[in-house]
Amino acid sequence: MTIEEAQRQVDKWINTTGVRYFNELTNMAILTEEVGEVARIMARRYGEQSEKESDKNKELGDELADVLWVVICLANQTGINLTEAFEKNLQKKTLRDKDRHQQNEKLK
Repeated sequence: MTIEEAQRQVDKWINTTGVRYFNELTNMAILTEEVGEVARIMARRYGEQSEKESDKNKELGDELADVLWVVICLANQTGINLTEAFEKNLQKKTLRDKDRHQQNEKLK
């Protein structure tokens, strides 16, 4: 599935099953909540914090997909083509950071 296909599928789902998009501010709050769920798994499963029994059945992939879902919703609501935005962002990073990471002693 391409990013454009994902944007179309989310839009179709929202306009049929979901009735309508939540407003942008609500979706921003939901995005923050979903990122927090990813952080909780990362801190407990890969970090030093102990994992609660109730968290052990949580799937990182599912939580990351929730983040992606809300990002796609926000892009659709604000008229952003994520494929174009991602390609432009990758170009920016490539130009800006072409030597930066190669010179970073911490990464060697």
